[in-house]
Amino acid sequence: MAKVSAIQKNDKRIKLSDRLFKKRLALKKIVMDKKISLEDRFKAQQKLSNLPRNSAKNRVMNRCQITGRPHGVYRKLKISRIALRDLGLHGLIPGMTKSSW
Repeated sequence: MAKVSAIQKNDKRIKLSDRLFKKRLALKKIVMDKKISLEDRFKAQQKLSNLPRNSAKNRVMNRCQITGRPHGVYRKLKISRIALRDLGLHGLIPGMTKSSW
């Protein structure tokens, strides 16, 4: 089980990135547009850099919904490989059976 503080910190990043997503997108669009003057693009870049770092989507970590484990997480299921194996062994995932030979 992951530290509660690490899970809460990641939840905070998710909320912050969702809240400022549109603002970041608009500023990035201005920065990347070559038709806008260099001075305006620079001001937009400064506004973008003044936003909190944790508001960027790439700061959010994929964590297991069950254990909070940060690595080995299946994106589609949002659970870690260990939790997936454990649930499969208990027969809680439909269509998944334990291999034995």
